[in-house]
Amino acid sequence: MTSDTPKLDVITFGESMGLFYPEGPRGIGQGGSMAQSFGGAESNLAIGLARLGCTAGWFGRLGRDPVGTGILKTLRGEGVDVSRATQTDEAPTGIMLRQTVRGQSSVYYYRKDSAASRMTPAHVDAEYIAQAKIVHITGITAALSGSCLETIRHVVSLCKEHGVRISFDPNLRLKLWSIEEARPVLLELAASCDYFLPGYDECKLLFETEDEEVITEQLRKLPGMSIIKSFNGSNVIVHREQTYSLPFEKVGQVVDTVGAGDGFCAGFLAGVAKGWSPEEALSLGGLTGSMVIQAPGDWEALPTWDEVLQRRGQAAHIER
Repeated sequence: MTSDTPKLDVITFGESMGLFYPEGPRGIGQGGSMAQSFGGAESNLAIGLARLGCTAGWFGRLGRDPVGTGILKTLRGEGVDVSRATQTDEAPTGIMLRQTVRGQSSVYYYRKDSAASRMTPAHVDAEYIAQAKIVHITGITAALSGSCLETIRHVVSLCKEHGVRISFDPNLRLKLWSIEEARPVLLELAASCDYFLPGYDECKLLFETEDEEVITEQLRKLPGMSIIKSFNGSNVIVHREQTYSLPFEKVGQVVDTVGAGDGFCAGFLAGVAKGWSPEEALSLGGLTGSMVIQAPGDWEALPTWDEVLQRRGQAAHIER
């Protein structure tokens, strides 16, 4: 391992896209100004981990354009290691447009042939992967292209070779591929990971049933630990014959549910990285997810460690 290879709690990789959305009540194409940000399940998670006091790295392919450069600058400013992220002149950074009109949210993606979709195993630094405690992957990356799926499989192989734990959120996106295309790939990755982090609705699609007992039995067959989000009002751990259920954190007002799953995963993995028990990590994940939905933004609402401690009653809030 070279001296410039940082030792990190969690590394993740994938697609981060520029985000544009109307300011005010007007929809896209109806005039008015647009605000800009960015989003991506993996980069959201990396920011969440860094804010919770963990060392986190993100890499991926971005266009050599203002959007891609802005994403890297922001991630670096949030304390995320982006030393292995690259920019290219050969393809642009992907873009997504989001609007909420009359309470109905819609997202439009412009990601075909993006820089992220052209990631290959050659873009992976094996030494960088080898020094991590945990590597987090998602099904979004697997769906982008054949070369992206090859990259995920290559990283999984590196993790197995070097004893690095693998976390996997299926992040099933049916705008990217059909359930018939997704199911065998996502189940393959679920069987390869140490921490499987699906939502309950994703479990119903993956296992082709709404029977809770059948779903739980299928999860017990996986070699790793399953952490299910939104299982009948609780977050649940299923590991072999053990089951642990923790009810949702109660919130006064739901402002924006975007990024809640990423916030949950960041909290859970932060707990694991800090050496907490799975049950304690589940509690942290539930808390961080509940805090995310109380403010708008893909990653902007992710809490800091100080905010978490205040919510847990371990630190005093000084108003002024």
